[in-house]
Amino acid sequence: MEESRNLPEGELTEQEEQRKLSEVLQIRRDKLESLKAEGKNPFEITTYSRTAYARQIVDRFDELEGREVSIAGRMMSRRIMGKASFLDLRDTSGRVQSYVRRDEVGDERYADFKKWDIGDIVGIRGEVFRTQKGEISVKAHEIVLLSKSLLPLPEKWHGLKDTELRYRQRYVDLIVSPEVKETFVKRSKIITAIRGYLDGLGFLEVETPVLHTIAGGAAARPFITHHNALDIDMYMRIALELHLKRLIVGGFDKVYEIGRVFRNEGIDTRHNPEFTLLELYEAYTDYHGMMDITEGLIRHCAHAVLGTGVIRYGDVEIDLDKPFERLTMRDAVKKYGGVDFAEVETLEQARALAKEHHIEYEERHGKGDILSLFFEEYCEEHLIQPVFITDHPVDISPLSKRKPEDPEYTERFELFILGREHANAFSELNDPIDQRGRFEHQAALKAAGDEEATDVDEDFLTALEYGMPPTGGLGIGVDRLVMLLTNSASIRDVLLFPTMRPIRD
Repeated sequence: MEESRNLPEGELTEQEEQRKLSEVLQIRRDKLESLKAEGKNPFEITTYSRTAYARQIVDRFDELEGREVSIAGRMMSRRIMGKASFLDLRDTSGRVQSYVRRDEVGDERYADFKKWDIGDIVGIRGEVFRTQKGEISVKAHEIVLLSKSLLPLPEKWHGLKDTELRYRQRYVDLIVSPEVKETFVKRSKIITAIRGYLDGLGFLEVETPVLHTIAGGAAARPFITHHNALDIDMYMRIALELHLKRLIVGGFDKVYEIGRVFRNEGIDTRHNPEFTLLELYEAYTDYHGMMDITEGLIRHCAHAVLGTGVIRYGDVEIDLDKPFERLTMRDAVKKYGGVDFAEVETLEQARALAKEHHIEYEERHGKGDILSLFFEEYCEEHLIQPVFITDHPVDISPLSKRKPEDPEYTERFELFILGREHANAFSELNDPIDQRGRFEHQAALKAAGDEEATDVDEDFLTALEYGMPPTGGLGIGVDRLVMLLTNSASIRDVLLFPTMRPIRD
């Protein structure tokens, strides 16, 4: 005899649960076959004319009361009470109740209705009214089965058992969790707000290739594919940068792109192998101009979508309305780590400091790399309110213009909020000779085994040799911005279909 494994009273074993579910699945299929036999196959219906949505009926009740409407959506619950029943219908806008009486819809249709299942898609034509208990509802004159649900919604049995299942079956997650759908509505509004803000500043939205012959524009490991007709390996783009800067060379003064990029790296709460990136470039400005755009853009998105610049993320209140702090990387390390890299003159001194503070480094790391390691170790976790970290070492900024007065450092910033990078920008390097030297340094690192280092992009160097004006460039991770403005803990919560390991039998 099978052991109960001390299950709580009334809880089914896994085998019993599966058996019961199998019975439900068979019953639903049997119902479908009966409908087909009676000439009522719902899958033969091709259209349904609806005149209102659930949210409209609730919001405009005073205007619609007593009028006939047609609505359609998924039946989420039902209460059968003899000759009359109530059901909750959910459509793309929200939820509304419907009152179904046998005397109104007819004996045959009411009998059919009682055999339908939670999750079925239905159409209802009826009168808008308010019940005696004050519930805004639609009194059905006609009800139609538009599509049969052959699988029960998860909440009827055991809910979505684990978080991964929510991501794998996002379509079910959206059905049973209205707040999840609202996150993705906000995501769409954020992207619309980004476009509106940049278009208002005179930027032109463009599209550039996803397949590259050289992986460049960022330090990341690429995905490699093969083009059969040309018989060449190609790379899924890891950034949008180099093609957009070619357009600046070609005479466009302000361009931006919102597009997918792909990085063959780990998956965690802030990283997915494919994600959405905003990059923009403006001629005749620098990284200070990019700070102004970044601050204005994020503040605009918050107000456009949330109606405020003061937002909550978990237990933390973030004030996007205050001017963002600006702090150099060296000053940040001095402030939070107690180490003044302004006094570090040689690589040997930097390595000695790293050993003293138990900062692990590699032989290939220069002085600037070690400063960056100190910053990661001591500073990032403290950067909760918005702060621009500026003046990165040239060692970690291969595409950024050097500071004329301090050429070991660059005119670059990263925006940190909640200890996370939300934007990366610089005064773009437009010196083709300097750029070639940095590309060759990257190529040497790649030859030495650094899978994130880039190759020499000869065509981009040719473009620079024709002359690129002084330019500011900016990249913002759209997914992280959406996480911030929707109070989402994981990047998977703001991606409709995040990358998942396949389920293996």
